[in-house]
Amino acid sequence: MKHMPTIKSVMTPFPYSVEGSAAIREAKEFLMSKRIRHLPVTEDGKLVGMVSDRDIKLILGPDFAYPSEDELRVRDVMVKEAYTVSLSEPLDVVLEHMAEHHLGSVLVTKKGKLVGVFTATDACRAFAASLRTRFPPPDGDQAA
Repeated sequence: MKHMPTIKSVMTPFPYSVEGSAAIREAKEFLMSKRIRHLPVTEDGKLVGMVSDRDIKLILGPDFAYPSEDELRVRDVMVKEAYTVSLSEPLDVVLEHMAEHHLGSVLVTKKGKLVGVFTATDACRAFAASLRTRFPPPDGDQAA
């Protein structure tokens, strides 16, 4: 009998994170260099929120010059009440919540510690893999 997968099976494990005291410039450059859009925020090793490239763009404005990237800290921009789930959370529950609340990411924890992140990109990859399993490509011997 098949069962609902958990978030653990599709999340990105051991995600990058940034300290809340870091300058926005550092977070922006890190996101760009790693080609990611969501970054968990920690303070003294404790998970305290999430910052996205969109959050940074909104606070800096269209010219990315005001307020100063060096004066603002990640804690000034981060979402403090980010959606957080445990490793064993059923995937359908997470996906439904993300859709209902228009969320692009989820923090995954184990005993309060950050262990993963799940993004809309991860959801698309998992769905594509599921479709390939359910509808395998033709074997190539079929005539056109």
